[in-house]
Order: sequence, then structure tokens, then C-alpha cells
Amino acid sequence: MDLSKDLVAASATPLVLGILAEGDSYGYAIIKRVTELSGGHLHWTDGMLYPVLHRLERQGLIASNWVASETARKRKYYRITKEGHAQLAAEQRRWQAVDDTLRHIWLQVQTA
Repeated sequence: MDLSKDLVAASATPLVLGILAEGDSYGYAIIKRVTELSGGHLHWTDGMLYPVLHRLERQGLIASNWVASETARKRKYYRITKEGHAQLAAEQRRWQAVDDTLRHIWLQVQTA
């Protein structure tokens, strides 16, 4: 299934915030989680994810810190902030309104 770039871009903020609401994570793990959650329909790349992470960090919705991994290699971990939780709640309401509207219209179309 092809998803438009517009839909992928529009869903990036709520997806990242939702994943980070599950717990702190780093870039590659976020990419893997998006693929897992979407059942393989969304395939993000570094070039798509990192601009989103940087924007959310500039907005104060997430914060980051460097942590040494098991291999002693440092990874940048991201966590959702208090402001990010508030934004996630707002995003959930917006997406629920879109979902409700689409379900309503599709139900009408199917029964017509």
C-alpha cells in the first residue's frame, strides 16, 4: 500500500510523540517501531526522522541526551517532555476527529 508523502508527513509528529510516550528511545529504534506499529506500511529513513526529531526538540516537545550503549558507542536518546505530552493529547483529539469523520462518510458511501 502506498501512503502519500503528505499523509506520512502529517502523521510524523503524533507518531514520534506517541512512541516516546511509551519510553525514551533513539533514532533507529523509533524507525523500527514505526514500521512495527504500521504493520510494515510505513518505512521511515534517517533523512525523514531526524528533521522531525530536531524540530520537536526546538519546539520543546522532546529533549535528548547522549547515553553510552553496551558497545560503548554513544546513542542520542529522546524523551517526551511535559509540553510534548500536552501536544500528544491535542494530536490525539485532532486525529480522532479525522478518523471519526472518515468512518462516518465511508459508512454512508458503503450503504448507498
